[in-house]
Amino acid sequence: MTTNASNGITNVPADNIFGTLKELDPTQLHTFFNDFDTFTSGNWVNTSVGTPTVALIDSDGGILLLTNDANNNDSVALQLINETFQFEVGKRLFFKTRLAVNDAILSNLLIGLQIKDTTPFNASDGVYFSKASGAATLNFNVVKNSIATTSSAIASLTANTYITLAFMYDGISKIYYAGGSDSNIPTILGKSLVTNLPDDEYLTISFAIENGEAAMKNLAIDYIFCAKER
Repeated sequence: MTTNASNGITNVPADNIFGTLKELDPTQLHTFFNDFDTFTSGNWVNTSVGTPTVALIDSDGGILLLTNDANNNDSVALQLINETFQFEVGKRLFFKTRLAVNDAILSNLLIGLQIKDTTPFNASDGVYFSKASGAATLNFNVVKNSIATTSSAIASLTANTYITLAFMYDGISKIYYAGGSDSNIPTILGKSLVTNLPDDEYLTISFAIENGEAAMKNLAIDYIFCAKER
């Protein structure tokens, strides 16, 4: 059932300057959200091996499709041009995405937050999901100065089937990660300690796909969301 709040609803105290604003105050969070109805290549750093294509495709909801050439180790990695997120004690941070790959086994995959790096599969700092060629299982990585806390085999991919992945830093001592077929409520799969939280670096939205054999691999991304409390 719909709840009708005719006088509006807010997320700030009544004595706040925005206390009578009839909608949520968007400045409470630093937010990035791309549903890929549009895509501007100049907003992204593209690091590639081969001559991949990165383009929007016709689809309900918007899809960005990354497609490699058909050579072993061909790859394409995109990173938002500026590093604008940082993990900070006392500030919660949220990340969520929905994606699919055409080959769940013979492909390398990563998506999440990383330092800008021309070798994103070996980035020194970041919090991200990854998958190595030869297995369909996903890992969750918390990496600082090339030292990683990795939660292995947290979920499995199926070829050409969308999965939603998400994580949440509680601003204190843990990062919870989730995944599943339900885009609205992905299942909480576990939690990682923040021993290797990259809290001394600015990070950026990052994702990549690499061939694990001499055959074309692609990555389809429905959306990417990231938000941090101010």
